[in-house]
Formats: sequence, C-alpha cells, structure tokens
Amino acid sequence: MPPPRTREKALRHRLAELRGPEVPAKALDARALAALAANPGCRRRAILDGAGVNKAVLADALGSPSVFGQSQFAFVRGNAFEAKVKADGGTELLRLAYEKLDRAAEPPADARVPDLTAQGPRGRTARTELALREATEAPGAWTLLDHPMLALEVAGSPAFLEPDAVVVHPDGSWTVVEIKSFPMLDGAADPAKVGAAARQAAVYVLALERVAARLDPAPRVRHRILLVCPKDFSNLPTASAVDVRKQRAVTARQLDRLTRIEEIADTLPEGTCFSPELPAERLTQAVEAVPATYAPECLSACELAFHCRDRSRAQDAVTRLGRPVRAELGGLTTVGDVLAAARGEAGDPDDPAVAALRRAAALRAEALETAALLEVAPCP
Repeated sequence: MPPPRTREKALRHRLAELRGPEVPAKALDARALAALAANPGCRRRAILDGAGVNKAVLADALGSPSVFGQSQFAFVRGNAFEAKVKADGGTELLRLAYEKLDRAAEPPADARVPDLTAQGPRGRTARTELALREATEAPGAWTLLDHPMLALEVAGSPAFLEPDAVVVHPDGSWTVVEIKSFPMLDGAADPAKVGAAARQAAVYVLALERVAARLDPAPRVRHRILLVCPKDFSNLPTASAVDVRKQRAVTARQLDRLTRIEEIADTLPEGTCFSPELPAERLTQAVEAVPATYAPECLSACELAFHCRDRSRAQDAVTRLGRPVRAELGGLTTVGDVLAAARGEAGDPDDPAVAALRRAAALRAEALETAALLEVAPCP
C-alpha cells in the first residue's frame, strides 16, 4: 500500500481530473457538509462535493438551473450585520457571549483578537490551531477568533471550514459563534432557520473537537453555540444559546457513514469528467454514472435537486415521495410496483408492506363504495 502522502496526492490528481482541466475547485463549506450529512447515501453529491465541482454551474449546463442559494441582497445584508457585531474588537459579540453563556466568568475587557492571516487554507488552519493553543494555555482572559479556519476530514478528503467566530472563555473552553441576518422576534427566531444554523454549527463543533483532541490537556468544546441575530425589526444584535448536541451526534454518525471518495471514484468509467464545458449529452452520462439518492428535502439543500427529481420521475422511483414513504415500502422501488402490489397483481402476500398496501386498497374501495351509495340515496 502506498504511503498516505502519496495516496493523498493521487486522490487530489484524480479529483482534479473529475472536475475538469483548468476548472477551479469549489470549497466544501459547513452548509454543504450539513446537507451531505443529511443524505449520506447520495454517492453523487459525495463525489461532486469531494471533487470541488460547482453544482450550480453543473446544473445550468445540464439544463436544470438551480434556484438554491442565498440572494445577493441577503448576502450583503448579512455581511453588514456581521461587521456591526464584530466592530470595536468584538466588544458587543463578547458581551453577548458573557451574558448568554458564561455569567460566572469575569466580564470581557481588553479581549485578545489574534491575527489569523496566513497563506492558503492549510496555513490558515495551522495559524488558527496555534492561536487556540496560545489562548487556552494562557487562561483568565477572553479571546475572539474572527473567521478562523478549521479542517475536517470527510470521506477521506479534507474540508476546510470557516466559522463566523470562535470564542475562547477565561476558563479555556471554546464556543462556536454563528451570526445570521434573520430576525429574532421577542427572543425567538424561525425554528426552521435556527435548526439549519444549528446543523451548520454542529459541523464546526466537530472540527473544533478534532483540534482539541491534539492538545494536552484537551480543552472543552462547548455544545451550546452562540446564535447572534438582529433584534426584532432593528439592526441591533441580540443572541441566544442553542444546544447542538443532538445535531452534532447525528452529523458525526452520518459523516462516518459516507463512502470514501476514493471508493466512489474507482467505480467510475475511465475518462469520466464533470466539466461544464463538455457537451450536454456527455455531461449527462458522467453525472448518471454516479447513483443518486433523491428525496424532496434535496430541493432546499442541493443545486442538482431539479435534475435528480426529473430523473427520479422518469424512473418512476418511490424516492420522490419522501424518505418516510420509501422506508415503509421495503423492496418496492417504483410507483408501478406499489400500485400493482396494492391491486393484488404482484408482490408476496406475506410481505408486510404488500399486506399493508392491499389492506389500504380494500379500505379505500370500501370508502368509495359507501360514498357512492350516499350520493344516490334519496333524501329523507
């Protein structure tokens, strides 16, 4: 077996070939990792994300443009709010961290904000780890790391992640900070948006735990993150402590289940390439060479969702009905199979899924018959 460095170099070369010549890699961020962890069985997304393929550009080239993503207005508004939160050396951000997470500590004053500038993502990752080590070994003061860089290995490929901020408490513990531009009304925000932020923050927590494990003694990575949002309808920041233990556990388990990128790449035909410069027919063949696991939830998390949905419909697959339905149908993989089983034309009667379908079909027929009788019955 070749040494790890040689294998890593060979993998990077292989992924560059899949991405296409002269096509820059798209960084894998925490939002993409959270979405990938939510659908670990999708080998298509795993290889495309691992190779750094820009799925939005790929979807356009396939003729299924994506509407997934953040609007330019929301992006600008979010950046402006983040700058306001971090102004004056992060005074307001640290005040919120003290009030919501650590009232037993000394109030933040003269907090340290180390310079994390370095060349390239690997350099920034090393500089972040050094800053965390220095802050932890010199407790007693608050430290704010503005846009640190963390590394997390996913399916055998490194991903570089950039949280909004990480706070080191006076006791040496670490907290992830998520800054979002959606409002917090009367102390509460949209549960769906908070859930998405929690899943994203859980990825950062996992990455921080990898860093902490390399220190002796290992500092505590807090599982309550600080979510900072605008207060009501103003631009004033407020915050809430969000427990991400559940999201962290689920994300860790799902990421561990991902098939290694090398294994997926080895199954692809020779010459497979996902470059958007290729003819549409060849590009479609390349994408279809990797199996996908489509579900309606993909529409809010993946740029290729419309393409995969069209393919799922063309194949009459039951996955387009949702994961809960798919889980109940056992070995029935197409809508045609399901209807045939319900009508008694196919399927093993001893199969619980088939028996349930036939029972449901009988109840439906009985209900329709009763409704028809009621319609023709004379009025009293």
